[in-house]
Amino acid sequence: MERLPDFELEQLLCGGESERVERKRQVGNDKEDIRHDICAFSNDLPGRRQPGIVFVGVNNDGSCANLAITDALLRELADMRSDGNILPLPVMTVEKRRLLACDLAVVTVYPHDSPPVRCRGRVWIRIGTRRGTASDQEERTLIEKRRFRDQPFDLRPIGTSALDDLDVEMFQREYLPTAIAAEVLDANSRTVEQQLASVRFATVTEPFQPTVTGVLVVGRDPQGHLPGAYIQFLRLDGDDLASPIRDEKRIDGPLPQMLRSLHVTFRAHIATAVSVTGAPTDSRTPDYPIEALTQLAHNAVLHRGYGGTNAPVRIYWFRDRIEIHSPGGPYGNVNRGNFGQPGVTDYRNPHLAEAMKNLGLVQRFGVGIPRVRQALADNGSPAPEFIVEDTHVVAVVRAR
Repeated sequence: MERLPDFELEQLLCGGESERVERKRQVGNDKEDIRHDICAFSNDLPGRRQPGIVFVGVNNDGSCANLAITDALLRELADMRSDGNILPLPVMTVEKRRLLACDLAVVTVYPHDSPPVRCRGRVWIRIGTRRGTASDQEERTLIEKRRFRDQPFDLRPIGTSALDDLDVEMFQREYLPTAIAAEVLDANSRTVEQQLASVRFATVTEPFQPTVTGVLVVGRDPQGHLPGAYIQFLRLDGDDLASPIRDEKRIDGPLPQMLRSLHVTFRAHIATAVSVTGAPTDSRTPDYPIEALTQLAHNAVLHRGYGGTNAPVRIYWFRDRIEIHSPGGPYGNVNRGNFGQPGVTDYRNPHLAEAMKNLGLVQRFGVGIPRVRQALADNGSPAPEFIVEDTHVVAVVRAR
């Protein structure tokens, strides 16, 4: 277990409560709540594989509570690990730290290798700042994380699905030729099950089961297995969500169909100004360049979190701007501080990225945001803005 440096703890402390952070003014009456937090951070339902932190000695608004961090208080917190109320035993440390000129008790809880972890027989989880007991489905997700902990989420089998849930005709007609060279396809005599497994759309051992990537790309009903795997499109005649609705769509289906439908929707809503200057050809300028919108939408679908959330990708088209909301915050090497910087990239869904590349939905990896910036600059539009939170990322594009 690596001890987190002061600067990282201070960054988490300043960021407020989140999937990884809980603030407590004292132990006192909050003792049971702290146990629930330890349990929830141990379960790590969002699958970030990063420790969760309980800061004791700080007020809800982030100010110092001036709590005396005594040995007795530290022992009281440390005893929560082994008093038998949380099982299996959580992996955690308790220490006194001085952060931002404030003495705090810092409880660092590491994701457990064998979830679900229970506190008094209940499985506690945390999504964003919400803490609660796990539903049956969420508990099953934790159990699957134990079995497939070493695999990315997009490679895990979906327990409720069978190979009949995949559209094999579409797979062989549309996807396989993009992923496997023609001569190889002509030469081999693999069964359909082996073909699906070879491109990671199904597990490699019997009984064959579709993976998350397989269901997303060639599933007959992806949203039946992954309820949040769709795009919510909303156009409003105003500047906020209370404005009158002009158009509203739920865009779903397997990923290639979903993104083709989204592209058609973008085309239908983009307004193009025509300038007649007497030149041989008219000058046409869209209020939004289609390349920038497409790139941002593809990024949202690719990099979003599919586990531990039922939130869709949401696209809000306001009078003066477009917001694209992607569930799941920055991942891996990407964080709030370096988001969007050249050369900084990571993949929460590496096998979905491979499938999108094969389908031509991604041209090159790691250049999406630079291409968005260039497309907007070429169109004379303002630069994009990004709001990066622990639980989601919002891209904002303003009208030209």
